[in-house]
Amino acid sequence: MHDTDAAVITPEHRELLGELLDRWSLHIIDELCEGPRRFNDLRRAVPDVSPKSLTTTLRRLERNGMVERAVLTTRPVAVEYRLTPLAHSVQTLIDALYRWTTTSLPAITAARTTFDAPKPPSPEDPCRFPQEAVVRATPGVGLPTVGGRE
Repeated sequence: MHDTDAAVITPEHRELLGELLDRWSLHIIDELCEGPRRFNDLRRAVPDVSPKSLTTTLRRLERNGMVERAVLTTRPVAVEYRLTPLAHSVQTLIDALYRWTTTSLPAITAARTTFDAPKPPSPEDPCRFPQEAVVRATPGVGLPTVGGRE
């Protein structure tokens, strides 16, 4: 984002990117790249998505001009979803993002492992209490007294 023409990320940018990069959108776009699909075909292709989430995601993609919903004149009537030219225009970027995640995943996994590993307390840690300042409560005994009073 160092391009002088696109130096400011507006709320509109964040909203659109959030909708395109959410949990299901990329997966659904990827499936629709293979060709038009019916709702149940998409459910089988993305087995972890609930019907409600799939419906919500398809509607959001349709609202953003990425997916087209076509009613087929068959018996019974069927609905088919397909990508629009706008969605095809972003496919190169999605492929680049996928390649980056594939290449970077080992380094990211290593960083997560390091971050998640238990760390011994550091003597320089300002949040660490000196051992002598820790007051230990004894069951059945009142709190320590100040000035000889309880």
